[in-house]
Amino acid sequence: MGKALNIVVLAKQVPDTRNVGKDAMKADGTVNRAALPAIFNPEDLNALEQALIIKESCPGSTVRILTMGPPRAADVIRDAMFRGADGGVLLTDRKFAGADTLATSYALSRALLKIKPDIIVAGRQAIDGDTAQVGPQVAEKLGWPQVTYAEQIEKITDTEIVVKRRLEHGVETVCSPMPMVLTVNGSAPECRMKNAKRVMKFKNAKTPSELNEAQDEYLNMECCKKPYLNISEWGVSDIECDEQQLGLSGSPTKVKQIENVVLQAKESKQYSASEGEINSLMVELIASHTLG
Repeated sequence: MGKALNIVVLAKQVPDTRNVGKDAMKADGTVNRAALPAIFNPEDLNALEQALIIKESCPGSTVRILTMGPPRAADVIRDAMFRGADGGVLLTDRKFAGADTLATSYALSRALLKIKPDIIVAGRQAIDGDTAQVGPQVAEKLGWPQVTYAEQIEKITDTEIVVKRRLEHGVETVCSPMPMVLTVNGSAPECRMKNAKRVMKFKNAKTPSELNEAQDEYLNMECCKKPYLNISEWGVSDIECDEQQLGLSGSPTKVKQIENVVLQAKESKQYSASEGEINSLMVELIASHTLG
């Protein structure tokens, strides 16, 4: 059992690329986000579960979400609050738009310097980019140790954390001092379900922008009386940063061309369930280096 910790989960609202249809791409080759539902990035949910496990093992700890995106990205903060998180911060500003992983990690790192967490937990990668770069880049910008491919928290003390990592050919247990950055695999335990009582408690949690758009006096009164319903919203002016390193100007990655590739089989073979044909298939797959 360790001391009370300030834990921040990096989370992202992403288009659901697992269900891509014919309208998923625009004529200019960009993602048609209007055609894809926005969801909580799956591995960020695994990261949230690990953060909540740490919170439960260290009484007095808090878990907050840090996300960057348009105003609607506040949905992931509310979703996390329904599952056990204590609140969050939405980084939203037109100057953040068009950021690649380098510009994104820079903006997040500047916000994290303001939050001053003990542990930063993130999903291994987001399904809309699959780069697995943001977590490690945040660690590098902060100068903090990092543990990637995390699957389970083995032990935590006042000064260090012991983590089991899932690697390609086995597992590895490592120890890291704190503060540190942890990125979590999809093979880690799934996040707990939303809690009905927490849904009722936090369903009216809003950012200042959402309250302004709603123009609902009742909601404004509720948020004034219940500070836990206020979701923080930060723009460029709220973090100390070099604006040239944000958004498009801070993004060296440029997408030149996107192709929609459809894989089609040129030939097929049929095998029965007999032992001889199965052995023949295995020999062929090994010879072609598909296996082994």
